[in-house]
Amino acid sequence: MPFLMKKTESRSSASDLKWTREEYAPSRGQALEVEPPASFGQSQRRSCGNMECVSTWTPPWRNRRRPVFEGQWGCSGRCVQAMVKAAVNREMGEGEEEIAPHRHRVPLGLVMLAQGWITHPQLRQALEAQRANGSGRIGDWLVAECGLEAEQITRGLSMQWSCPVLSMKGFEPEAMALAVPKIFVEEFSMLPLRVAAHRILYLGFEDRLDASAALAVEQMTELKVESGLMDGAQFREARSALLHCDAVDANVETVTSIASLIARVTAILEQKQPIGARLVRMHHYYWLRTWLESGTMGGDGSLPRSKEDMCDHIFAIGARV
Repeated sequence: MPFLMKKTESRSSASDLKWTREEYAPSRGQALEVEPPASFGQSQRRSCGNMECVSTWTPPWRNRRRPVFEGQWGCSGRCVQAMVKAAVNREMGEGEEEIAPHRHRVPLGLVMLAQGWITHPQLRQALEAQRANGSGRIGDWLVAECGLEAEQITRGLSMQWSCPVLSMKGFEPEAMALAVPKIFVEEFSMLPLRVAAHRILYLGFEDRLDASAALAVEQMTELKVESGLMDGAQFREARSALLHCDAVDANVETVTSIASLIARVTAILEQKQPIGARLVRMHHYYWLRTWLESGTMGGDGSLPRSKEDMCDHIFAIGARV
């Protein structure tokens, strides 16, 4: 009888415990659970990311972990296409900003005049030279005609755009060349400079900010982007250094319509079977970045560790490339 009573007590106490490897631990009133092995999540079947998917069966040859697009797995090519279509429609809804300067900002000459950095005759002289030449920025003419320093022009621009002046301090061209395709660096005059505290990416511009480009970089890198202006000479020096570094392989192509864009992105995802992919719009471009193997992401957002197992696809609709 004592033996039976002891066995009963052991059985009742087991309901308050759970097994974790080689020792028991209190379950805090929860039901008995068994910790799955580390590889369980990799072989576990994922649910389809297509919200309208009605399929209850997946072909046995279909990979349960690939392709992944914007954090979701597609159980079939049709579902992947539906996910891509939703992403393209989302990006089309983003208002495209014109590359021309914002017309509502106080002109640079007036900003510098209000600060006492130039006089009325100097401003008039620079404007007349600009008008006679028919081109050129007013800041360049202030330097050429009135003897101002380039640093003063940069400070004036930062006040005009209400942003900081950024420097090359901490700039690592080899790492930053992986952040953004070179075609964007050249066409939109922007430059990824450095990552601070593993969560802030500083993005430098030469003479004006580009909010649309900054937003696209923020969405792609999963880092908070802080934009600022740079001295022209420093900007050109840093850009030259970046353009000479290895970057993620980029394929630039033109598609004829939105439908062909969706079909092309779907085909890439089905062919490459990436472990991660994301699509963002940057002005008239659609930028698809694919992570082909595990371990490609670094410790700063989703920035790549290297160019290996990475690929960028850049699309323009019509004859824009």
